[in-house]
Amino acid sequence: MKLFTPIKVGDVTLQHRVVMAPLTRERADEHHVPTPMMAEYYAQRASSPGTMLISEATLVAPQAGGRSHVPGLWCEEQVAGWQRVTSTVHAQGSYIYAQLWAMGRAAIPEILQSEGRYPYVSASDVLLQGKPFPPRPLTIEEIKEYVEWFAIAAKNALRAGFDGVEFHAANGYLIDQFIQDTSNRRTDEYGGSIENRCRFALEIIDAVAQAIGEARTGIRVSPWGAFSDMKMSDPRPTFSFIASEIAKRHPNFAFLHVVEPRVEGADDRVVLEDESNDFLREIWSPRPFISAGAYLRDSALQVSESKGDIIAFGRLFISNPDIVHRLQNDLPLVKGNRQTYYRTEGNPDSVGYIDYPFADGTDEIDSEQAAAGADNTLFKARGRG
Repeated sequence: MKLFTPIKVGDVTLQHRVVMAPLTRERADEHHVPTPMMAEYYAQRASSPGTMLISEATLVAPQAGGRSHVPGLWCEEQVAGWQRVTSTVHAQGSYIYAQLWAMGRAAIPEILQSEGRYPYVSASDVLLQGKPFPPRPLTIEEIKEYVEWFAIAAKNALRAGFDGVEFHAANGYLIDQFIQDTSNRRTDEYGGSIENRCRFALEIIDAVAQAIGEARTGIRVSPWGAFSDMKMSDPRPTFSFIASEIAKRHPNFAFLHVVEPRVEGADDRVVLEDESNDFLREIWSPRPFISAGAYLRDSALQVSESKGDIIAFGRLFISNPDIVHRLQNDLPLVKGNRQTYYRTEGNPDSVGYIDYPFADGTDEIDSEQAAAGADNTLFKARGRG
């Protein structure tokens, strides 16, 4: 089965093609510093050696935020917090990429105000449904500043021990707001034509590839997603352009990570006629292509076998920390509790986070031992080494 065969992604060789998708969990502290419990969470999900994890969305700068208890990568305390996480992952023989994030108009205004960063900004002053007022468009100077922040965060990611970075250019966040004409109404060099709307994303990619190497750089896009009031009438020309440009400029780019049309944010939906990411597969082949979106074991096996894709699991990775082991041995998968996906009042942060059991019934990882160099002994004892 191709799903369980090795594949080279950037500078690392994975032992199988099951990847953990980025998952916002809101367990960082109030200063956006990763907590020790986050190290245990990622260690659990790195339990099958050779697994690639993509971190939860991680803010590149204070100004890029607008959501509480999500991690950042702009200060030394955050780098140190992430070092604990990456050490536990590497101790299991697995790999981890940092997903770099700027929220733009998707920021929560009250959070920005509480952190002294109000009003919020975006590609254009296009109102997001449900927001009280439109965001302020970024100036050219501020756009250049964001490009620099992404490059700095990428360097910080490597200092924190990550194997590479992925840009969050999906789901209607800042980069996506520039790419799509539903949210980008600019009339300068960052708006209008496809080339102009993709300029911001490509400038970030160029800057980061120069800073840390193209083989350590990936991107996530959602061409068909309407989450956060997105979705162009025909996304194919725009996303064909950006994929082609990345392939041309950076032939050793680590991967293209694409959200399938059957998923809308955290929910499933019906796929409409002609909605398919095969146009991107054709452009990107034979480079590593990660496909995400409501996969189960049978669909993952089928798509990996027929298209060669790497398959990203999200929600099932939350409730099945040993999902690779379960998939490989066709064991039952546990359905997660959506009520505890994010931080909740009145419940310990560990609930719905590090308390999902492994197939053998255990649910605890000694993250201190893992960080010190457990060399998979914890998981060999469970029959997974």
